[in-house]
Parts: sequence; C-alpha cells; structure tokens
Amino acid sequence: MFNNLNGWEIVALVLVALLIFGERLPKVIGDGLRMLRGLRAMAQNATTDLSRELGTDIQLQDLHPKAFIRKHLLSEDEEQAIRKPLQGLFDDVKTDLNGVKADLEDVASAADLKSRRDDAADSAVQVAKPSRTYDADAT
Repeated sequence: MFNNLNGWEIVALVLVALLIFGERLPKVIGDGLRMLRGLRAMAQNATTDLSRELGTDIQLQDLHPKAFIRKHLLSEDEEQAIRKPLQGLFDDVKTDLNGVKADLEDVASAADLKSRRDDAADSAVQVAKPSRTYDADAT
C-alpha cells in the first residue's frame, strides 16, 4: 500500500497525524481499522449471499457485468456459439477495409494530387502577376 513512500515520508505523515489528532490518534486509528474490517465483512457477506442465491462460487472480480454474464450465465460452448458469427463478420469487415485502403492508395498515387496542387498553385501565381508591357521610367 505504501510502496512508493520512503521512511522519511512515513515519519513525516506520522508527525502530521500527531499534530492534527494529538492524544486522540490511537482512537482515530482504531476507528479507521474497525471501519475497514466492517467494509470487508459487508463485501464478503454480499458475495456469500449472491453465491448462495445463484448456486455458484462468486468472487468480487466476477461482479463486473460482462464477467458475470460470461462466467455464470453462459457456458463456454454458448459463448463460442455467440462469438463465432460475430468473429466472421469482424474478419470480413477487416479484409474489406484493408482492400478499400489499398484501392484509395492506388487512386491517390495515380492522381498524384499533391504535385497537381503544386502545379496549379504555380500557374495561379503566374496568372496573378501581370506582365509589364510598358516602361515605367518613360511615363
């Protein structure tokens, strides 16, 4: 829990706690530990009740909805049956996207849009500059 604290930092925290709580520090520590034990007992009772009601062994990590459904409501065969058509669709879409990407790269290289833009910009600059047909010093 305190892996990233060195000894001096822990000593500083204890001194700050002594300054804040003073003589009440042992009572505060005891109340904190009692509260922690109570929270652990509540979590254990909740998992025990769920395990008893569902008839399976449940851990706290299993209470995430996805993990719960995957582990306790679906068998491995049912999970594979659900994944199989979806995996096929995923593979088809992936190959189609790779094909579209290759086609777009071919079109872009054939069109060579960047060099055409540069040529168009150069010609626009040339058109924008009027050529002088008269002598400015003579007028």
